[in-house]
Amino acid sequence: MCGRFVVAASGSELVGVLRVDLVGNDLPAPSYNVAPTDRVAIVLDSSKTEPPTRRLEAARWGLVPAWAKDPSIGARAINARSEDVEDKPMFRQALLARRAVVPASGYYEWHTEGGAKTPYFIHPADDAPLFFAGLYEWWRDPSKRDDDPSRWLLSFTIMTRAATGALGSVHDRMPLFIDADYADVWLDPTTENVGDLLDATVDAAPEIVDSLSMREVGAAVGNVRNNGPELIAPVA
Repeated sequence: MCGRFVVAASGSELVGVLRVDLVGNDLPAPSYNVAPTDRVAIVLDSSKTEPPTRRLEAARWGLVPAWAKDPSIGARAINARSEDVEDKPMFRQALLARRAVVPASGYYEWHTEGGAKTPYFIHPADDAPLFFAGLYEWWRDPSKRDDDPSRWLLSFTIMTRAATGALGSVHDRMPLFIDADYADVWLDPTTENVGDLLDATVDAAPEIVDSLSMREVGAAVGNVRNNGPELIAPVA
């Protein structure tokens, strides 16, 4: 699974890497301890234009579907399992046409053994950006006026799959990784064979695992109030 991650660079630095056309306002600051319901920058292709416009937008972690009564449901939807995402009402419509890329510097995972939990920071060995396959939704707040720009909430979930390679020794799940070159394919909202796209993405993810490093970090990361580069420092 993925329950905490790191975005150490500002979202605007990703414009060239992912060929972003439009950068949204009020992008979140870098964070070394992104937790559920926090806001981060995600990349999506808007189908409202032809061709689709690639946007870098601030979004809340935890998917809130359009039919939700309130946004609290998002706290239970921070991850979407690739094995059953097509069958889940929470994620099914987003998978069809609202796929996202979630840029990160790395993520935390806890290994449990003998009742003790040890946190690890997992990241690209060369400190390049790491990209998670995600889904997004727009939710309209019915309590706000039509002319209120804050009436729309953009939210997202990070997809996961079974862990492979060295990551399997830490946890049995891992984020669904994609590389920058594959982002165009994943983001395309006009793709019709979504099942085939998902299968290909799941199959390709293990190739990225070999480029990742991991190290044990301190227990301070477990407190969402802690935030700073010291959280990713290796333990003595």
